[in-house]
Amino acid sequence: MDAAIETRKLSKVFGNRRAVDNVSITVPRGAFLSIFGPNGAGKTTLLRVLSTLSRATSGSAKLMGIDLKEEPDRVRDHIGLISHNSMLYPDLTAEENLMIYARLYGVEDPQARVRDLLEAVELKHRRLDVVRTFSRGMTQRLSIARALVHDPDVVFLDEPYSGLDPHAVDIFDELIGQQRADRTFVMVSHDLQKGFDMCTHALVLAKGRVVSFDEKDNLDFDEFHDLYRATVGMGVA
Repeated sequence: MDAAIETRKLSKVFGNRRAVDNVSITVPRGAFLSIFGPNGAGKTTLLRVLSTLSRATSGSAKLMGIDLKEEPDRVRDHIGLISHNSMLYPDLTAEENLMIYARLYGVEDPQARVRDLLEAVELKHRRLDVVRTFSRGMTQRLSIARALVHDPDVVFLDEPYSGLDPHAVDIFDELIGQQRADRTFVMVSHDLQKGFDMCTHALVLAKGRVVSFDEKDNLDFDEFHDLYRATVGMGVA
């Protein structure tokens, strides 16, 4: 099985609006896919469908060879999600939050896993502090630990750099870099340069449709930038 994600004519319709329109892509295992496009292009909707938070209206999608529509619970065992919503309980400690998710996923030796993750995200010294006292950057780092607690094969990132200061961005970059091996990432990004730098594959959406999908090795950034501007008409918003 070489593909982490496969979609065929995947569509999501809200009333008369096709938020995702016949998207067909194949993302190999171990890839880093960056998804670009203007507001309303369907980026987050596609991410929500692929992460089982929303059901497609038509078409098909598989993740790690598992059909999203037929076996969404099995799919969830293979994915982690980092988004604007931290999915953390603010009045619980960092350690308590991770223990909840570790037990939810049936992680073997959850205490050891939580301890290792807190050390990896440099929050071991704050493990007994409640999350509502954390900065945005610290909360995002804990969100990474939450998303990785069950060692997922695919990690979805929905504009993960939003609201982070430069130092927090550096820490986040390092943490993601440490987790790249043998894992597939899918990131929605409004930052064309950063998203392009991080990816192995780039997808541009406009009005729910695929404008461009290719390996980064086949793309020159300046040409990609021009294509994005010409097709989408928004520069690097």
